[in-house]
Amino acid sequence: MHRKVIVSGDDALAKTIIEELNSAGAGIVKLATDELAGADLAQAAAIICAGDDDATNLEIALLARKASETVRVVARLANDVLREAMTADNGPGAILDVADLAAPSVVEACLAHTAHPVEAAGITFVVSGAEAPRDATLREIYGDLAPVAVIRGQNSPTPGEMVACPGRDVQVHTGDWTAMIGTAEELAARGVKVPRPTATRTRMPRLRRLFDGIRTLRNDMNPMFYRALAAMLILLTGSTIVLRFAFEHPSGITWVDALYFSTETIATVGYGDFSFVHQPTWMRLFSITLMFAGVTTTAILIAFIADLLLSRRLTHSAGRRQVRHLRNHVIVVGLGSFGIRVVSDLTAAGYEVAVIECDENNRYLSSAAELDVPVIFGDATLPQTLESARVDHARAVAVLTQDDMVNIETGIVLREMLGARIMPKAHRGKIPIVLRVYDRALGSAVAQRFGFEGVRSTVELAAPWFIGAAMGLQVLGTFSVGQRSFMVGAMKVATSSELDGVPMYELSTQTRVIAIARPDAPVTLHPRRDTRLQAGDTAYVIGPSHELLATLSKGQPPQQ
Repeated sequence: MHRKVIVSGDDALAKTIIEELNSAGAGIVKLATDELAGADLAQAAAIICAGDDDATNLEIALLARKASETVRVVARLANDVLREAMTADNGPGAILDVADLAAPSVVEACLAHTAHPVEAAGITFVVSGAEAPRDATLREIYGDLAPVAVIRGQNSPTPGEMVACPGRDVQVHTGDWTAMIGTAEELAARGVKVPRPTATRTRMPRLRRLFDGIRTLRNDMNPMFYRALAAMLILLTGSTIVLRFAFEHPSGITWVDALYFSTETIATVGYGDFSFVHQPTWMRLFSITLMFAGVTTTAILIAFIADLLLSRRLTHSAGRRQVRHLRNHVIVVGLGSFGIRVVSDLTAAGYEVAVIECDENNRYLSSAAELDVPVIFGDATLPQTLESARVDHARAVAVLTQDDMVNIETGIVLREMLGARIMPKAHRGKIPIVLRVYDRALGSAVAQRFGFEGVRSTVELAAPWFIGAAMGLQVLGTFSVGQRSFMVGAMKVATSSELDGVPMYELSTQTRVIAIARPDAPVTLHPRRDTRLQAGDTAYVIGPSHELLATLSKGQPPQQ
């Protein structure tokens, strides 16, 4: 087991990490939980705790750090308190949370952002996506901007095909989706506008909100309430008519007096101004009947009002009432650790959010309340639940429950409900549907079979961070172009490594060096193909995560 990488965990994330490390040529030891006591943790090059159980991951991480101060410990912890405590004194390695790593990509997909900022070598680069305006080469359209990816459009011979990190002389057709990287100034010089994220909090006029509130109150009320109210009005009207024409009074009685007398009789709060003492017998019997009927209907009405205010109906309808005032909001289905992170990011950016959750005892409900986010309780696979969240007025829907099957089913229901309003790639004005599918193979299959543009695999987005931390590499960020995950990393070229003295054109064709930082020299942006890497260089590389990790590992010393 000498200088091996130990990986613990049985879920899709751990399996993906093992596959990627094997592809990169690293020696792997799979560690089951019951093998923990007999494992020689001190002799490992790195230990990755990637299971979905925080307790097991914490135990292995603590034992590994106790066994060695130099081994790289990479642990997955979803609990914020534990993660912060472990990060404070972890030593080599990293303490990571899948939700933190994957949430930004989901937020970008919800908001249909086509620009992704990347910090490298102290410079802010921007990956900007746009449709090719004409048939030409990338160099003719974008000059020296570095291509990240091209997705072939309908005018191409192979529509839907993705070309990762193509050369600048690659021919594109009108409508092809192109992702280019450069500084904001470089993009502006080529006429590429970098959209600034803007939050739009659209509120209805007060009068319309009042009408919506009245309509919601009507819908929340017990249907029998309206029958009791109708009985009360019939009783009051009949009594007013009888008293107006049959009540004996020296000066007569007006309609207003008759209404007033009827009301105080029904409410049993009289008598002072008028009395039935000197009225005929039938009128006094009528007053007795009126009082009993009034007490009964009043009690029924009060009972229905109390039911509305004090029963569980208030809890279930509170979120629905708040959502009725929202326009251009984002609907998040599922309030787990991933969902609440996405909700927090969206609200921090100034966007209105509504949540659909089926568990009334969800641990994150208090966090949603602090963010002033309405929560609708119900099954998101039912159209009526989605309708109550006003999906027809939403700007995006993110389905982020912990069950992949529920997410896929909800996505299909949404597709049927919205029809043509589903947002095609690079088109605005329609509703994007973002599905969280944990397993990347399943996510790719779902996207291809059902035509979803916004499937995000949390495994594919998070795995590069775990692998990079375990191999001593610096991962700067991950993002998605179409359905493919890309990564930005910093590669320190070690002496006598595979990359020492290698020219750019010998690197992987699916990776691109965007900058090189050398000691005591300015940063070189967009180095040419004949530029050679030297020991001590820090190369900032972008590309698909699998290819990029293999390239970054080549910059390590030979013994690693």
